[in-house]
Amino acid sequence: MTQPVPVSFLSSIIQDAHKRSSELISGLDASQLMGPKLKTVNPLRWEIGHVAWFYEKFILRDLYGYAPYKPEFDNIYDSIEIPHEVRWDLPLLPMDEILEYIECILDRCLSRLGHGTASEIDSYIYQFATFHEDMHTEAYTYSRQILAYPKPIFSKSEVFLNANMAPGDSFVPGGYFEIGAKKNERFIFDNEKWAHPVLLEPFYICKAPVTNRDYREFVVDGGYLEREFWSNDGWDWRQTEQAECPVYWQRSGEGDWIVRHFDTIEDLHLDQPIIHVNWYEANAYCSWAKRRLPLEAEWEAAALGEPSADGSVLAKSKRKFPWGDVPCDTSLANLDGYALGPIDVGALPESDSAFGCRQMIGNVWEWTASTFKPFDGFSPDAYKDYSQPVFYETKVLRGGAWATRSRMITARYRNFYTPERRDVLAGFRTCSL
Repeated sequence: MTQPVPVSFLSSIIQDAHKRSSELISGLDASQLMGPKLKTVNPLRWEIGHVAWFYEKFILRDLYGYAPYKPEFDNIYDSIEIPHEVRWDLPLLPMDEILEYIECILDRCLSRLGHGTASEIDSYIYQFATFHEDMHTEAYTYSRQILAYPKPIFSKSEVFLNANMAPGDSFVPGGYFEIGAKKNERFIFDNEKWAHPVLLEPFYICKAPVTNRDYREFVVDGGYLEREFWSNDGWDWRQTEQAECPVYWQRSGEGDWIVRHFDTIEDLHLDQPIIHVNWYEANAYCSWAKRRLPLEAEWEAAALGEPSADGSVLAKSKRKFPWGDVPCDTSLANLDGYALGPIDVGALPESDSAFGCRQMIGNVWEWTASTFKPFDGFSPDAYKDYSQPVFYETKVLRGGAWATRSRMITARYRNFYTPERRDVLAGFRTCSL
């Protein structure tokens, strides 16, 4: 169902993804490329090889019958078959050989494409493999944060101007709203299949994500220590982790809060969105604030929906992006890593949705209340383990973060993580009860 795209486009995005991978490992020594054994990160030396193996496996071998580069790589770089905890102990290639492997595989993938317009199957699998690398480069980015490595240096940087924003909620009328992907979309992830109507009650949703200023009030008020604000599973997590604040927050000598950003300590930017909080923390804040997380259908309606002519119900129309049909650029979304972190929630007023919700694409992923489930009509695509192994075990996030690649993200994109993950670039916005 993927729309055929020019070969030149596929070539350019693959090469750009590889460039981003190279930027993210640049300057790291042999020890840093392995890193400590942690549940939340992979050894970068393994992960880089895995990305190359993925291109080889799903394009060259599975579709076009190429012989394996080295058959033993299936026992090293297959993320489904190789348990996380053993990846540090595998016979990983030295970095120079990994880079040689990557260059060889990408050269083979690109050389067989030819010219003109790619076939539908090539348009799908080459984009999917590139987006797979994009997902990993986002993981490389937050891995550098977890491990307190220096900020990466990208080929481009952006400075975003702040703007004022009236606080408060936006009203979204009820009615039927269609979520999921239609068959004529440019690209479709399997968990977006297929578009279907959902009946929503009217609701109020915050115009902006919860800020560090907002979340600091919860922390200072003792919200982490009050059992009443936490679910049973959330309280068990909090006690196990002995969490008393977001993972990278620290007390300053003056008694206020500072935050570690990569390998530096910075003042807490109060008007930036809270980031690196998990689903349990988001729900505890909501309980304290007498708010709630939006359902994923509510989130998508607030992002892409439009009111009817009289404003009483949701219209049948649906935007491509929150701001309309114009593609993403830096006036509309903090994406692609160029800001090297979140920006103030009032920035990018041109990004507002029809209901006045700002930055629903980029800056921070936003937790929703919804458990990740298949839509009716779901069927897996070529990479059968992309979605279905984690249905019912993870929570849905929407919108993308500052390190997410703009070529991949849409407001219908369904990300998913287990509820204890606070290493990822996630925050949240709230709805009234």
